[in-house]
Amino acid sequence: MKILHATLLIAFTLSAKACAKDPASDAPKAQVSKSVAAPAAKGSTSQKPINLTGTIHFLGSKMIGSHGGVFRTWSGELRMGKSLESARIHLKIQVASVFSDPEARNAYSEKLDKHFIGEDFFHAEKFPIATFESTKIIAGAEGEATHTITGDLAIRGVTRAVTFPATLSLTDTEVKAKAQFTIDRTQWGIVYKGKADNLIRNGVVLKIDLVGKTDVPESK
Repeated sequence: MKILHATLLIAFTLSAKACAKDPASDAPKAQVSKSVAAPAAKGSTSQKPINLTGTIHFLGSKMIGSHGGVFRTWSGELRMGKSLESARIHLKIQVASVFSDPEARNAYSEKLDKHFIGEDFFHAEKFPIATFESTKIIAGAEGEATHTITGDLAIRGVTRAVTFPATLSLTDTEVKAKAQFTIDRTQWGIVYKGKADNLIRNGVVLKIDLVGKTDVPESK
């Protein structure tokens, strides 16, 4: 009877682990395809680029929980055309700047930072830079988003075209861009599975929140 009770307890524990929520299920899934050379945006201009600030965040999960991270060192710019649809967004990220679980740091966090930049994940020593370059922005998107963005996402030496919904806005003083979508990490060569009893899911949520000032006076 004791053996049966122990077996049932183990089975219940494993079942509970498997029921942990997958955050990727709540975000729209990006369309991913092979990257191809894109034509210049229609109506683009040589206007001075707008520097972007904000946050670039990712969230992945295992069978019993999840871990997120932000990149503390990155640069971004937006080249504005006659409209948001003719703009271009460029992001350049230093992957070694990853800072895991920024709102819930603990004694394990520094070890996790090092794991993220190692060969199992970003392999920062060999592939120190991740980039995103938009190739097309069109008005309209599913849900509450205002636009659909397509661009080349390069991670770990692999470049793929991704298409995802985003919310863009433009005023006399600033431009804003927000997006939240899911990618399959294995399509960029991140295939580490984790421990046998706590496998890592392939879906990763990317959360991007950018802002740029459009009324910055030019230096003399």
